[in-house]
Amino acid sequence: MHAPNQEQPSPSLNCFDSITSTTFNILAPIYKRLNSESLESEHRECWLGRNKRILDQLLHLESSIVCLQEFWVGNEELVNMYEKRLGDAGYATYKLARTNNRGDGLLTAVYQQHLHVLDYRQLLFNDFGDRVAQLLHVKLLVHHPEHETAKIQKEALVVNTHLMFPHDSSYSFHRLKQVYKILQNIESYIDECRLLHVPIILCGDWNGSRKGHVYKFLQSQGFISSYDVAHRYNNSDENSNKWISHRNHRGNVCGVDFVWLRNPRLWPTPLKKGYMEAIFGNLVQILLKVSKEGSDPPNLFECDGGNITYSQFSEGLTKLGLCVSDMEIKQLWEKLDPDRDGLVELSGFDELTQRQQTPLHQEDENEQIGAAMNPTVKVPSVKSTISFNIERAMLYPPEVEKGIWPEGYSLSDHALLSWFKFHLLVHPF
Repeated sequence: MHAPNQEQPSPSLNCFDSITSTTFNILAPIYKRLNSESLESEHRECWLGRNKRILDQLLHLESSIVCLQEFWVGNEELVNMYEKRLGDAGYATYKLARTNNRGDGLLTAVYQQHLHVLDYRQLLFNDFGDRVAQLLHVKLLVHHPEHETAKIQKEALVVNTHLMFPHDSSYSFHRLKQVYKILQNIESYIDECRLLHVPIILCGDWNGSRKGHVYKFLQSQGFISSYDVAHRYNNSDENSNKWISHRNHRGNVCGVDFVWLRNPRLWPTPLKKGYMEAIFGNLVQILLKVSKEGSDPPNLFECDGGNITYSQFSEGLTKLGLCVSDMEIKQLWEKLDPDRDGLVELSGFDELTQRQQTPLHQEDENEQIGAAMNPTVKVPSVKSTISFNIERAMLYPPEVEKGIWPEGYSLSDHALLSWFKFHLLVHPF
């Protein structure tokens, strides 16, 4: 950790009522190919120049929170450059390497005139993807003249993470598990610190789009996508799927970078229930594809003549290590095998899903967005607290907002997502 000034700055020196957040996968030089035979990490002038330009862009934005993924923690010169320039600009920086010496990791920078870090936790998933996450408990140094005498809890939780790439359909389960672990850690931390009502901001590269079950799982837990809310997109909006934030190694463009927000409110679905529904939805999606294409589910289940038995199903889920019990596996099976004949017949699976599949939760999306942006749910508390109202979000370069990846863009294979005018609302609970 590099913290140029850990003393809490005086709020009276910097009166403001909004913060900003930026998330950016900066493409570690150890992964960036210059050609078929050469990596950028082998050419100092290339990676140094590109990362200087990245820092110029980040410092120009002056965000309160900066969350970076694929940060090259294994290179001392690059690490020192980021810590020096961000530190000189007034940021406290926190870095975390992926496990098993992968070479890259995360960097979170907090602008100390806007936020004071109360606690910092490192979350190690210890999975085969060696993924990690950072959890920061911050106090917002805000000033509200109309609430000067009120006892206001001006705190929030910030998470930075990078989920694994979905190389095949089995990886989507591992990504759900990673999100589940993050939310479990958040729940435990809230209980440990007795934080009754705090906004939660999740930043990072989620390696999945709006159509995926990670997106739906987070929605089921009361989180909203800042970019989609700022642009008033919903699932039925044809423009909502136009924006992109990544051109992957396969040449495909997609929107995978998100800043999620959950304002203080009741969770619409208990965590474990939401997780199980997300797993079920993922199973249905995979089995539907298998049914239509007539192939075996990759790395999941063995099939007997187009059928899956309970033992094959149970063995497949157990191998995935999804943090589910034998009883929960049985409950999932019973939803897939309603006639209790001990088989899931892939040939008739489409008809089954019409009877069985249900949405993750019944709350209307527009109602969910409105509730989260302007919370009205009251639970017992003696404090006033804050929530956030998303006023603006943007992607850079701007062409990606229209689904176009500019050929001249060279900062990264990801776009930079910034959440501007993250306006604070004060209300009693």
